[in-house]
Amino acid sequence: MQSKYVIVGGGAGGLELACKLGRKLGPEAVMLVDSRLFHIWKPSLHEVAAGTLDVHQEGLSYQMLAHDNRFTFVYGPMLALDAQQRVLTVGAIESGDESKEQILPERQIQFEKLVMAVGSTSNYFGVPGAAEHTISLNATEDAERFRLTLLKLLTLAELKKSVQPDAGVDVVIIGGGATGVELAAELREASGVYATYGFRQLQAERDVSITLLEGAPRILAPLPEKVSAAALELLRQRAVNVVTGTRVTAIDGAGVTAGDTVYPAQIVVWAAGIKAPDFLKELGLPVTKSGQLDVDGTLAVKGYDDIYALGDCAACIGPDGKLVPPRAQAAHQMADYLLETFMRQHKGQSPQTKPYTYRDYGSLVSFGQTTSVGSLMGSLKGLSWFVDGFVARMMYVSLHLMHHQAVLGTVRTGVLAVARFLIKRTTPLVKLH
Repeated sequence: MQSKYVIVGGGAGGLELACKLGRKLGPEAVMLVDSRLFHIWKPSLHEVAAGTLDVHQEGLSYQMLAHDNRFTFVYGPMLALDAQQRVLTVGAIESGDESKEQILPERQIQFEKLVMAVGSTSNYFGVPGAAEHTISLNATEDAERFRLTLLKLLTLAELKKSVQPDAGVDVVIIGGGATGVELAAELREASGVYATYGFRQLQAERDVSITLLEGAPRILAPLPEKVSAAALELLRQRAVNVVTGTRVTAIDGAGVTAGDTVYPAQIVVWAAGIKAPDFLKELGLPVTKSGQLDVDGTLAVKGYDDIYALGDCAACIGPDGKLVPPRAQAAHQMADYLLETFMRQHKGQSPQTKPYTYRDYGSLVSFGQTTSVGSLMGSLKGLSWFVDGFVARMMYVSLHLMHHQAVLGTVRTGVLAVARFLIKRTTPLVKLH
C-alpha cells in the first residue's frame, strides 16, 4: 500500500485534515489510519459516559467519511515506523470473540508525507492504584464502560433500598479541569433522569454522591477566575461536593485517599492530566520529556522534512515562547495550517513563511443540556467576555456542529442536527441499555 499523504489518528485534527485534503486531492493521494471504526468528537465523551448521548447514534463511520470526502481509510493500530524508508506498519485486526480469527493482516504503507495525530492518554503521575481502579475518558469504550458500570450500580442500589435505606452510589472524579467539571454536571443531571426511569426509590441528590477533587486552589485553573467561580457555584447548586487544594495519594477498590481523608467510591474517574501515547517514544523520532513529538514552527518533526505532528501529541512552541495547549481548537487550527502547507507543496508553490501561531478564542464549559459558562477572547490582546446560561450553551453546541461541518459539509450537518433533535423527542433522555 502507498499514499502521498498518510495521517495517523482520526481525532478532531487528523480527521479534519484528511477530509479537507481528500476533497482536494482524492483517495489515491490521502490516507487515514486509525485503530477504531467510528469517530466521535472527544469533548462530548462526558455526555456518553453520563448516558445523555448515545455513542451508536453520535459515532461517524470512518469508512463512510472516507467515501464522502474522497480519502482512503485503513483500519488498524500503528505498530512501527521506518522513517528513513518512509514505511509505516499497521497491525493486524482480530475478531473480538474467543477464536481470535484474523480479520485483516499486518500491512505496510509507503508514504511521502506523514502526519502524526494520535492525541493523548491519561497521565497518572505515579499515583498508586490510579491505573487499576479508575476510568479515564480517553475513548468511546471508556465512556461506555463508565455508563454501564453506573447503570449496574444504580440497579443494585434500587434493589437494596427496601432493606438498606442508605443504599446509593458514590462517584469520585479526580481533576477539576473541563473534563472533570463537565462530567460532574452532566452526571448530576443524568442521575435525576435515571431516577424517573424505573429507579423510583432513588433520589438523585441524596443517593448519588458526586465528589470532585482538584489539586489546584480552584477548579478550571487555566480559565479566568470569574469562570471558575461561576462553575463552582453551578456545581454546588447541583449538590456536587467540590474539594480543592487536595492531592490524591492512593486509590484502591474502596475509595480515594487524599491527604488524611478517604472518600468512599464505587466509581472513580481520572481526569487529572494527560500525556502523549507511550509508543511515540519507540518510533525513533525526537520527543520531549513529556513524550510529545518535538516539532518546529511549521509542525514538522525536528530533523525531518517529511514527518509532521498536530494536536495533543505535538510539542509546539509558539512565537510567544509558550507551549501550545492540548485543546480541540488548537488541533483544528493545526489541521488548517498543514492543509495550506501541503496544498502549496502540491502546487509547487513556495512554502509558508509564517510559523503556526495558536489563537485562543476562549473556552466554554458545559453544565448539562441547558447551560454553559465560559470566556470569549477578543481580537485585542487581553480582552475577554464572560458568557453563561442559554447563550453560552448554544455557543457550546455550535462548536460541535462546526466540527461536523468540517467533515460532513453544511447541508448534511444541518440535516443531522434536525434529525437528532427529533430523535430526542421519541427516545429516553438517557441511554438505558
